[in-house]
Amino acid sequence: MVKSICQRYQLPPLAGMVVQPLVGYFSDRTWIPKIGRRLPYLILGSLVAIVVMALLPNAGSFGFKASTALWFGAVAILFMDLSSNMSMQPFKMMISDMVNDSQKDMAWSWQTIWGNIGGVIANLFPYFFTAIGVANVAAQGQLPASVKWSFYVGAIILAVSAAFTVWKVDEYEPSKYAEYHGISETTEKTNILKIIKNAPKVFWTLGIVQFFCWAGFQYLWTYGTGAVAANIWHTTDASSGAFQAAGNWFGVLSSIETVAAIVWGLVISRLSNKTRKPAYTLGLFLGAVGFFMLATTGSKAMSALSFVLIGIAWVTMNAVPFTILTNALDGMHDGTYMGLFNTWICFPQIVASIVSFAVYPLLGNQMPHMIMVSAVLFIIGGLSVWFIKETSVEHGDAVH
Repeated sequence: MVKSICQRYQLPPLAGMVVQPLVGYFSDRTWIPKIGRRLPYLILGSLVAIVVMALLPNAGSFGFKASTALWFGAVAILFMDLSSNMSMQPFKMMISDMVNDSQKDMAWSWQTIWGNIGGVIANLFPYFFTAIGVANVAAQGQLPASVKWSFYVGAIILAVSAAFTVWKVDEYEPSKYAEYHGISETTEKTNILKIIKNAPKVFWTLGIVQFFCWAGFQYLWTYGTGAVAANIWHTTDASSGAFQAAGNWFGVLSSIETVAAIVWGLVISRLSNKTRKPAYTLGLFLGAVGFFMLATTGSKAMSALSFVLIGIAWVTMNAVPFTILTNALDGMHDGTYMGLFNTWICFPQIVASIVSFAVYPLLGNQMPHMIMVSAVLFIIGGLSVWFIKETSVEHGDAVH
């Protein structure tokens, strides 16, 4: 119920659209000696996320009445979204700040790969704790101990990873940062609107591609389980055992997608200026084929293959665009542009959700038909790649 409230009002995308540009804008203007430029925001975001992860699974244990507990959970999830956006964005910004152009494909691919590995591990936690004897049932209004411990261990992992990053990463001090990027050390006075006005052209052309891709995935997340249930289990009754089986199978398919994304991420980590756009197009076209297969197949095996292709599309659209974008940035407002670029992830999800209220009835209220829309969106996205004209601002080697 808490999750449905947040999804209904699109809180996660809205949180990203607000927080990430602000983190970028202010971190571009931050320097704290012995800590850094982006790391202060990583520290603050991680601390808030850790506290929320400890409180959220206990929303039903504080003696609140049902409605109060529900809204406590909703507010906690909102803070989780805000803090996770604040803690994740610095990782992206530091790649733009400190990785040279020849290594960015590898850096972005590996960042996406590690994110997918983390997702797999997080999904396995409840099963692991249940397997070792932790209770997986609870009193009404509370979460099982296996789920609570999943949150606690997740908080510990976040704390360790954030501490490791702060300990190991030495951000370039202002003079070295300016030398590396070939810019003036003096920060010009400007505002976000002016920065947007002066954005490189690839910011907008990449945004078009990202719009179609993220809108397509929004429909997968919304209608994917229903499409699997309708095509393979031949049911639309969400309360039926067959629909529950379809949901379980969709979880397996999501794991297949993640594994495929990890493997394909290793492939595209070796891209070059000549192969980057063809690989970008190929990944999106393969995703379109995957969505088409998912929308039409009645076979579990074919649905598994479809998610292999969707996994390829997923890692492609999460890695390649950031290489193209950061290659075109000059170091002056990289954090701001990285944060603003997140709008091309969040805004399409909001638009797709709103448009679905009209499109879904037009397509006969058939969930597989919405997955077919995703296939069409990915075809358009793949074609739109060729409107992108890659540019590069040469950065020096690492400064020590």
